[in-house]
Amino acid sequence: MRVLVAPDKFKFALDASAAADAIAAGVREARPDADIVLCPLADGGEGTGRVLAAAAQAHQEAASVLDPRGQPRLARWWRTEAGCAIIEMAEASGLALLEASERNPLLTTSYGTGQLLAGAANAECLRVQLCVGGSATVDGGAGCLQALGWEMLDTYGRVIDSPMTGGLLGHVRELLPPATTTELHVAILCDVDNRLLGPRGAAAVFGPQKGATPDQVAELERGLTHWADLLRDATRRDPRDVPGSGAAGGLPAGLYAACRARLVRGFSLVAREVGLEAKMAGTDLCLTGEGRIDAQTLAGKVVAGVAELAARHSVPTVAFAGAVVPLPGQSQEGLAAQLGLRRIVTLSPPGEALEQSLQQTATRLRAAAAALVADAAAGPGGP
Repeated sequence: MRVLVAPDKFKFALDASAAADAIAAGVREARPDADIVLCPLADGGEGTGRVLAAAAQAHQEAASVLDPRGQPRLARWWRTEAGCAIIEMAEASGLALLEASERNPLLTTSYGTGQLLAGAANAECLRVQLCVGGSATVDGGAGCLQALGWEMLDTYGRVIDSPMTGGLLGHVRELLPPATTTELHVAILCDVDNRLLGPRGAAAVFGPQKGATPDQVAELERGLTHWADLLRDATRRDPRDVPGSGAAGGLPAGLYAACRARLVRGFSLVAREVGLEAKMAGTDLCLTGEGRIDAQTLAGKVVAGVAELAARHSVPTVAFAGAVVPLPGQSQEGLAAQLGLRRIVTLSPPGEALEQSLQQTATRLRAAAAALVADAAAGPGGP
């Protein structure tokens, strides 16, 4: 029995490698003779940099940057032998870097991510893979551009010196490019396809996840609308209708317009770099998973991508999840069918405290995988 184990991270509990190890341990428990292929995955969210760096055997670097609230921190990035930089936004501008009381996208900045890009350029890494999930910001990439030398003038024509935040977008009157530019070739790995504005935009969907109240969401939407106009006027590239421009609080919108960045589906690039399709060949069962399976999973995340690829190879696929939230009126079985999965196995019982669920993730993943494979080995019908 050949089993491909290809999960994403289980957020705040296990990274993708640890999740793969837990699932594999369960498979071995039920089928010691199984041929297990480990393939930790990511889709542009937190942890993607480490997955790509491991696949490329890249060297880890470090840089001093500002975190989302403007405090200094040391952030990692990676350099490949071919001179490509792998940068993870979450390292400099991530939500996980802040305490719950500090999370307010009106006050957070992507400036540190721009510092990482500038550092890569100074190190002569002009090709960049930028992973943008898990950010604490909704500043449309304004802080990032600021760190790359772009100037924002306020209503009095003065340069805004403090790192740009979501709350400052509405105060910008004019956007000016740097006097000299570095020709960075940036591929932005997006884990969702949300546009910049509107009901599925950066403010409406991701603002509340980053601490915004309904009134703050409305303020952020106004600021991003104004920012999109400024980007269009300054660069002649309008980012507002580009799929993925609303990811990571709109940072891809700023880099798409100002730096001609390419927005790519994060899962597809990672799958190519780790050779997922070749690993799928000859597989009898594929096991994937992530911390939460919901509507966003359908927008380009790992579980959806794995299921799509597995279906092309006629490989039955089961996903594990800490929590499952089907669409309104939809059952868990219906969501599984929509994703192309045989089953979704939920790890946490209803009503359990999140902290308890997180602590038990590895143990439950192992037990669930063992039970699933034992059932598959017991007779016909599949997992």
